[in-house]
Amino acid sequence: MLLLIQMLLPHVVYEVHSMKCTGNLSPQIPHQWYQPGEILIGGIVTHIGCSSREVLFEWHPSQDDACLPVLITKFYQHILALVFAIHEINQNPNILPNVTLGFHIHDSYIYLKWTYRTTLDLLFTSRELVPNYKCGTPKKMIGVIGGYSSETSTDMATLLSRYKIPQFSFGSFESAMDNPTSLPPFYRTVPQEALQYEGIVQLLLHFDWKWVGLFTMDNEGGDRFLQGFEPMLSSKRICVAFIEKATLKIAWDDINFLLKYCLSSNTDFLDSKANAIVLHGESVTLAWLATIISLPTIFKTVTGADYVIHTILQRIAFNNSAGDEVTFNERGELKGGFDITNLVTFPNESYVRVQIGRLDPQVPLGKRVTIDEDRIKWNRHLKQLPPLSVCNDNCKPGFSKKKKEGEPFCCYDCDPCPEGKMSDKEDMDSCMTCSDGHYPNMGQDQCIPKIPNFLSFSEPLSMILAFLALFFSLITALVFAIFVKHKDTPIVKANNRSLTYCLLISLLLCFLCSLLFLGRPNRVTCLLRQTTFGIIFSVAVSSVLAKTVTVVVAFMASQPGNIFRKWVGKQLAWSIVIFCFFVQIGICAVWLGSSAPFPDVDMHSLHREIIVQCNEGSATMFYCVLGYMGFLATVCFIVAFLARKLPDSFNEAKFITFSMLVFCSVWLSFFPTYLSTQGRDTVAVEIFSILASSAGLLGCIFSPKCYVIILRPELNRREQLIRKNH
Repeated sequence: MLLLIQMLLPHVVYEVHSMKCTGNLSPQIPHQWYQPGEILIGGIVTHIGCSSREVLFEWHPSQDDACLPVLITKFYQHILALVFAIHEINQNPNILPNVTLGFHIHDSYIYLKWTYRTTLDLLFTSRELVPNYKCGTPKKMIGVIGGYSSETSTDMATLLSRYKIPQFSFGSFESAMDNPTSLPPFYRTVPQEALQYEGIVQLLLHFDWKWVGLFTMDNEGGDRFLQGFEPMLSSKRICVAFIEKATLKIAWDDINFLLKYCLSSNTDFLDSKANAIVLHGESVTLAWLATIISLPTIFKTVTGADYVIHTILQRIAFNNSAGDEVTFNERGELKGGFDITNLVTFPNESYVRVQIGRLDPQVPLGKRVTIDEDRIKWNRHLKQLPPLSVCNDNCKPGFSKKKKEGEPFCCYDCDPCPEGKMSDKEDMDSCMTCSDGHYPNMGQDQCIPKIPNFLSFSEPLSMILAFLALFFSLITALVFAIFVKHKDTPIVKANNRSLTYCLLISLLLCFLCSLLFLGRPNRVTCLLRQTTFGIIFSVAVSSVLAKTVTVVVAFMASQPGNIFRKWVGKQLAWSIVIFCFFVQIGICAVWLGSSAPFPDVDMHSLHREIIVQCNEGSATMFYCVLGYMGFLATVCFIVAFLARKLPDSFNEAKFITFSMLVFCSVWLSFFPTYLSTQGRDTVAVEIFSILASSAGLLGCIFSPKCYVIILRPELNRREQLIRKNH
C-alpha cells in the first residue's frame, strides 16, 4: 500500500510513524500526508479505520490506543481528491496568483482519541500533545477540510471552535453546529438535509413503494433523521413497516459480524414485507448491508448541521474544472443537488455506482426528481420489476380500502363498492357516486350514461295500452252510435237521454286522454295530463251521480203529495253535472295557477336510468283532484246502492252500483301501487287505472242496454216495460 501511495503522489511527503510514546504523552501521528506551501489547507480523512478491542489494562491507559487498524481502500479517493484539487489550484495562476498552496492531511481512524490528536497537530507543530505551543516553522493554516462522518466533524469542531478556524465538511450535517455562539464557522459541501429527504420521498412515490422500512444508527443523527423523515412519509401516505436502530459499533472489516447482527436483531428487519428500505448511516456500512440483504436500490442519507483538520467564504462562487458552479448560501450550505445512484452489487461482493437520476433544487417543486429507469440494474433475484413494497396488494378498481384495526393506514382490506357507487382507480379510500346522468357498470369500475326512462310509443307496453285506449274508444263510439240510432226507443229515453250522451262522450274522452301519458313528457302534455283527466272523469262520474239521483227523485215523486215532484226533469240532473264540473275546474285552476306541473328528470331514484317525468308541481293539489273524484264516486255508490231495489222499470241503479264498485276498487288499489312504483311503471299504473275504471263504467252501465237494443228488441217496448213494472 505504501508503494501504491508513493506512485500516485510522487511529490507528497508521506510519513508513517511508529506508535511510540514520549513520557506520558500520546504517541505521534502514525499516518499523515504533507506538502509545503505558503498557505496550508488542513485535512482530516478516514483512510484507516479502527476496530475496537477489549481494554486489558496491561499497560498505562495513555499508551493504549485500543485500536486495531483496518485499511479502507474506498476512502483513499478522498486523499487523492484533495491532493488533485491543490495541484489544480497551484497550476492555475488565475486562482491564487503568486501564492503556493500546500496541505497537511492526517488520518482520524474514525476514533475519538485520534481525531482530537490529529486536529491539535494540524494547528500546532510540536508533534507533542501540547496545545498552544508551536516549534519550528509556524503553520499558516487557513482552514480544515473534514471530517467525513458526523461524529468526526463534531469532534473536530470542539477544538477548531477555540481558534476560529473554518471547517469544511464533505459529508456531515451535525445538528450541534447550529449554535453559532459556541462553534466555529462551518461549511458543508453537500446540499441541505431536508432536500435529501424530499428526494427520497419522491423516489418512493415514483415506484409506488408505500410500505417502507427505516434503518439508522442509535445516535443523535439517527434520531434527527427519524424526526424529520417520518412526518414527510406520513404526509405522502407512506407507512413505516419497521424502524431498526443499530446499537452496536459495526466493525469495518467484519462482514460476518454485520450479518450476525442483522440475523440476531429483535425486529423483523429481514423478514418484513417491505422490499424498500431507507438506510441512514455511513456509506461503507450501508454498502455492506445492501450486499447482505440484496436490496435492489440503496438510498444513502447523511446527517449534518447548519451554520452561518465567514462573510468572504459566503461570497465564493466559481466553476470547477468539470464546469459545475460551486457556491454557498447564507447558511453555509452548498447550493447544489444530489445524484440518485443505483448500487449494483456483484456475486463477489464488489459493487459499482450507476447514476440513474438527479435531485435538482433549482427547478420548480414537483419536477425536482428525474429518473432514467432504463439505467437501473435491478437485483437479479427479483421476480417483478420494478418490485412492489406494500403491506398488501393494491385494491383494484371496483373496490375501496377498509382500514384494519390496529394496523398502519397502509395495511387495509379491499371491500367491493356498495350499490350505486364505483371506483375507477387503484387504492381509493372510498367509492364515489357517479355524476348526474351516469351509473356504475357491472364491475363498478367506471361510469356509463343512464338510459332515459319514460313510456315511449315504441315500447310493447305502450303499444298495448294505446291499443286498449283506442279499442275502448271505438267501443264507446259504437255504443254512442247505437244509442243515437235508437234514441226514440224507451230504454234510451229512460233516465235522461241527454245524460246518457254526456256520459258516453265523457267516457270516450277518458279513454283518449290516457294517450297523453304516453311518449316523452313535455310542457304541454304535463299541463294537460292530470287536469284533463280530472275534469273529464268528474263529468263522467257526476253524470252517473245525476242519473242515480234522477232515479231516486223519480221514485219519490211518484208518490202522491211528495215535495220532490217539482224536481223531476232535466234541470236537476244538469245542475248536478254543471256544479260538479265547475268545482273540479276551480281545483285545477288553482293548481295550474299556483304550482303547475312541468317536465322534470329524476336521476337518483333508479340505478341505471334517468326518469323523465312530469313533476306534478304540488302533490297536494294532485291528490285534491283525485280525492274530489273519489268523493263523487263514493256519493254515487251510496245513492245507487240505496236505490238499487226501487220498483221502477226504468231503474238502472243496480248497474250504476256495480259500475261504482268497480270504479272505487280500481282507484283504491291505484294509490298504493302508484306510490310504490317509479318511472314508466308509475305512468303505466295510472293509464291502466283510467282504462279499467272507464271500461267498468262503460261495461256495467251500457252493456245490459246494448244487449236489449241489439239482441232483444222485443223487450225495448213501452208496453213490455210497463208490464214489467206492474
